[in-house]
Amino acid sequence: MLKERAGKIYSEDNDLNCAESMLYATNEKYALGLDQKALDTMSSFGGGMAVEGVCGALTGAVAVLGVMFTGNKTVDSETRKAIIVDFYRRFEERFGTVTCSEIKAKFRDDETGCREVVKQSAEILEEIIQKYR
Repeated sequence: MLKERAGKIYSEDNDLNCAESMLYATNEKYALGLDQKALDTMSSFGGGMAVEGVCGALTGAVAVLGVMFTGNKTVDSETRKAIIVDFYRRFEERFGTVTCSEIKAKFRDDETGCREVVKQSAEILEEIIQKYR
């Protein structure tokens, strides 16, 4: 399951943030073929882009959806937009917000950090992938 993989990647001694963990886990599970440079693009999205804005787990998942649902073998841009909106709405419904600082206040703990946020986000992401793939 993507949920378990993402939680493991986030919790290992990888020094990866929520956004990176989402991309790394999905790259492994779905063999997306992303190289290190592509994976590194998510490093600046952790901590709500360092200002506790939009949650990194959300931005990482949206990056995944862009990779998986772009190109001649996937979907058109309007369908891709609908997929992203579907994920976004489900994420917001699950956490009550998309703002990192608010999510941290409700879900982060000192021992595991935001692992539960990453796991729940990955669960939603996997549902979306299964629905549209």
